[in-house]
Amino acid sequence: MNPRRLTCGLVFVAIVAIVAIATSYLGYAQESPVAHATRVLDLLEADKFEEVAAEFSAKMAAAMPVSRLRDMWTMVSRQAGARTSIIRQRVVTQATGNVTVVNVCQFEKTALAVMVSFDPENKIAGINITPVTPPAEPSAPRASTRFTEESVTVGTGEWALPGTLSMPVGRVAAAIVLVHGSGPNDRDETLGPNKPFRDLAWGLAERRIAVLRYEKRTRQHGAKLAAANRNFTVREETTEDAVLAVKLLRSRKEFDPKRIFVLGHSLGGTLAPRIAVEDGALAGIIVLAGATRPLQAVAREQLVYLSSITPGAPNPEEGLQALLKRAPDSYWKDLDAYQPARVAATLPIPMLILQGERDYQVTQADLEGWRSALRGRSDVTIKSYPTLNHLFMMGEGKATPAEYQRPGKVAEFVLDDIADWIGKS
Repeated sequence: MNPRRLTCGLVFVAIVAIVAIATSYLGYAQESPVAHATRVLDLLEADKFEEVAAEFSAKMAAAMPVSRLRDMWTMVSRQAGARTSIIRQRVVTQATGNVTVVNVCQFEKTALAVMVSFDPENKIAGINITPVTPPAEPSAPRASTRFTEESVTVGTGEWALPGTLSMPVGRVAAAIVLVHGSGPNDRDETLGPNKPFRDLAWGLAERRIAVLRYEKRTRQHGAKLAAANRNFTVREETTEDAVLAVKLLRSRKEFDPKRIFVLGHSLGGTLAPRIAVEDGALAGIIVLAGATRPLQAVAREQLVYLSSITPGAPNPEEGLQALLKRAPDSYWKDLDAYQPARVAATLPIPMLILQGERDYQVTQADLEGWRSALRGRSDVTIKSYPTLNHLFMMGEGKATPAEYQRPGKVAEFVLDDIADWIGKS
């Protein structure tokens, strides 16, 4: 198959794990984005192009008449054959405020990612079809004699979450729960070919620290959660499960219950002080790129930055309003009332706060919020890294969303700093 992109309609915008948007699909009460995108795919398979085009936004309709949609799908069918299965599906939020469903499909001759984007009115705003590139490395755990991995379950009942515990062989210095950033993340916090939580788990396990990571509730139970709770907050999204994960580690005889830490990344870092308050017995918290400013301000800054580097990007204020519609008012009111740095200042436990200086999602302004609130604390360590981005991976120059689509690893010196700090705490 010709490896060039089969691009149709509006150009697909690079996926960004924007801090402020955690529940992008909660706004659709009648049909989930996954169900909607699957139905669109079925209509294309059945050559019902007029029905698909009837759901286009005005811009999409102008860019892609029915005849062009038919030609596009005919070319796909000719090159790839018939669709045989859907391998996997995931929902992501674009910087534009649209929601995109990625259907990775197996066709007779190749695998393709069929991406359908929906605007805030649930109209089809873009369709993009690209070849599926092989993963950067196998998903199975790498061979190691220094740690093992086992499957665990966080919580019980209808909200139980599958997880993975990376266990050092021999002496265990401490145990950590990893808390995700925004969006319906998997246990590895996968973004493109990158898996920063897997990097953290494996790297720290090799340094004698046990690590628990798990599927986020909004990924594992997203549709059920949206239907069951219209007053959704970050407690249901993040905090409650993090506390349950800590309790799971504390119940294991292999770990000293006084040596359990929480490491939060992005939104998880912002919420780490709240998790510590709710648990009440953590040995310490580690904040990686946690925001201290109101998350709407952080989101607006991201959109302004992205518009400055992306020709034709939507107006940042319009994008922000579209993003805010993706979660209920209860979600934003909860976050607006929470001041992470002030809460952190009340905690009588050690804290490690790390920041990448090339991070355009959570910036030095947020790091200064931690510095100001925690100034003078001898049990607080704050450090920034000039070459690292939001994923704590190395790069050069101005950071862009495209950088997340290049394979990378969490920097080894970050793993060393975390392990050394834990050893001294």
